[in-house]
Amino acid sequence: MSGLKIEKTLGLAQLQDQGRFGVRHLGVTQGGALDWVAAGWANRLLGNDADCALLEIPFGGVSLLCQQHTTLALTGADLQATLDGRPVAAWQSFQVAPNQTLILGPPRSGARGYLAAPGGFTAPLVLNSRSEVRREQLGGLHADGSPLRPGDLLQCGSAKPVPAAVPQQHVPDYLAPACLDVILGAQIALFSGQSLFDLFNQTWQVDQRADRMGLRLLGKTLRYQGPPIISEGIPLGAIQVPADGQPIILLNDRQTIGGYPRLGALTPASVARLGQCAPGQQLTFKPATRAKARSQQLALHNAIQTTLLVQREI
Repeated sequence: MSGLKIEKTLGLAQLQDQGRFGVRHLGVTQGGALDWVAAGWANRLLGNDADCALLEIPFGGVSLLCQQHTTLALTGADLQATLDGRPVAAWQSFQVAPNQTLILGPPRSGARGYLAAPGGFTAPLVLNSRSEVRREQLGGLHADGSPLRPGDLLQCGSAKPVPAAVPQQHVPDYLAPACLDVILGAQIALFSGQSLFDLFNQTWQVDQRADRMGLRLLGKTLRYQGPPIISEGIPLGAIQVPADGQPIILLNDRQTIGGYPRLGALTPASVARLGQCAPGQQLTFKPATRAKARSQQLALHNAIQTTLLVQREI
């Protein structure tokens, strides 16, 4: 067996694909790459199917020993990547050889990097997905949701397509202010008028309490004035408000139902952008229509699938 051997990890890096669908009636969440845009570009750089498993790397701290000749692709956060000490830029593919060491450090911008390999990294299918969900002990390299450990081997293909890069106009600027689109929800009218004003007219800060299940924000207290609600299904990007009035945005590893009132949900494009927001970063919200959300999502999918890549010299 050959591929990439994990020499060092913070315990946060995970195998993810597009997610696990058709199982929420069983109480199983979807998982999948938080920044589906960056993950999509990583697979596109190698000509992979969109659902190939790749490595999601929050906040760096990963060292990999290459054990074969192959081509890898790196997108998402700028993790100050080096290959045998030489810088490797994000948003491009690059060739590696046996005994070379790829180091992914703390991000200079963004929060999560995505590393893809030809044909995707090999892992068992669990409920039709390789995505790791630790809380539910599903998926991942060991099929039980357990974290990647030093000594683990990520098997992959050995294809060596000509290295390419994502055109600059499609590379997100994670240092730019994050303004997230919100589709208003069923309980929006049951919040105070001041709370609705504050939702869209203040800057929120990402709390340290953030993971793949949800991300808590800090700002002015929001007040729900309606009756208790019955637990209901929770969509990706739902903005729920618990009793302390500080909103929580629910992400890919969220629970399937919940009883907190919700202001609405982020659009898919904004969920991807939120995946690159680190604790302490500031963000704002603006209302959006379903039509705009659909248009954004289709445009991003189309760009990933059809944009001509920039060929690089070997």
